[in-house]
Amino acid sequence: MTPQPASPRRGVLVDVDGTLVDSNYQHTIAWWQAFRRFGHDVPMAEIHRAIGMGGDKLVAHLLGEDRDASLDGELDATHGAVFSTYWPSLRAFDGAGDLLGRCFDEGLVVVLASSASGKELEVLRSVIDADAAITGATSSSDAENSKPSPDILQAALEAGGLEAGNTVFVGDSVWDVFSATELDIPTIGITTGGTSEAELREAGAAEVYKDVRMLLQNFTDSPLAKLLA
Repeated sequence: MTPQPASPRRGVLVDVDGTLVDSNYQHTIAWWQAFRRFGHDVPMAEIHRAIGMGGDKLVAHLLGEDRDASLDGELDATHGAVFSTYWPSLRAFDGAGDLLGRCFDEGLVVVLASSASGKELEVLRSVIDADAAITGATSSSDAENSKPSPDILQAALEAGGLEAGNTVFVGDSVWDVFSATELDIPTIGITTGGTSEAELREAGAAEVYKDVRMLLQNFTDSPLAKLLA
């Protein structure tokens, strides 16, 4: 009897900050304080709209090409130090762990696609408290270029043994959508990061939900279920 080819692995890549963990506004404040310490007065609204980019891209986006780029690393490190003071108060969004568990139970490979540092990722995973459902996770050390470049998502695919054509990405920012589009991965947008449904759809999100709990409640009609069809 001729052996049947193995079914391809199907999976979901999930952004963490603003999608699973309520942390985007803490990031905004941390960046605002970092900019102020280096003499830059950047409005919080502008910073928030850039959250979801990697730190290097965010600094260039907000300060422009005429900045002293030699200070970018110090700015990023200062942001990280300030953000770490918020770690004890971070909370997962309602339904975050349940959604990952449902994906795992349905046979999907779950990979966290994060640009956080290694230590920060440990903290975020402890907040989510769903390690039994998580196959792999990325950190900032896994990609040369940060979002909206697709490197982190490519690293997440490799961590899960996945191919883009059998994968869906869940994220909260337009930068998430842009990075997934580069790899032809459909994105489910979540508005808990502070980006509107209209903006996420305009960026190219396949579907948008208010939060991960709503996505979980509509699982059978979502792009996640279509992976299983």
